[in-house]
Amino acid sequence: MGAAILQLRSELQARFDAPFGIAKRSEQRHLATGIEAIDRLIGGGVPCGTLTEICGAESSGRTALMFALLSESTRRGECCAWIDAAGVFDPTSAAEVGADLERVLWVDCGGNAEHALKSADLLIQAGGFGLVVLDLADTPARDARRISLASWFRLRHAAERTGAALVAVERETHARSCSALRIGMKRKQPVWVGKLLRGLALRAESDKHYRVQTAEFVAVR
Repeated sequence: MGAAILQLRSELQARFDAPFGIAKRSEQRHLATGIEAIDRLIGGGVPCGTLTEICGAESSGRTALMFALLSESTRRGECCAWIDAAGVFDPTSAAEVGADLERVLWVDCGGNAEHALKSADLLIQAGGFGLVVLDLADTPARDARRISLASWFRLRHAAERTGAALVAVERETHARSCSALRIGMKRKQPVWVGKLLRGLALRAESDKHYRVQTAEFVAVR
């Protein structure tokens, strides 16, 4: 594993033209999503050095929120990794909302959740990434539930050590006590302007420090 991480760091440094490795930890940072209602809800943005879960059914706004976070993070110069367990990431849609794909490493795992976990572990331990997204949203529920609590603890510990913001995107929560923040997404209703579909009204619920708070926003199409 050690040799693999050293080789990966070298390759990533050439790819992103940025230093990779374990940086000295400072006070906790947050990565803003750029959606004012969400950032206010969760205290300024997604916390770095922790595991966050973003959950919701299809068309609940979970992808819109993640693309907003990816866009804002790359705009601020962060190197980001998107680990795509089911092979459904759409780089064109991400770019359309402002994500700088030159600063995104996309790992297509072709439907293999185990490979996605191993990729997340390796990339977080390599250091240098401000944001690591583990996209399990389209992974079959039976496979997602097989991920052990020990695996989630390992990923959380790696994020704590390297300072990366690790975000798991899922249909439902799986990491339980391993995640420091859980955001549940729900679709409310479409927003029309005349006969034109303007977007979707979405509701986010944040479970942080055993308190549930909510925020609403519109995802524009």
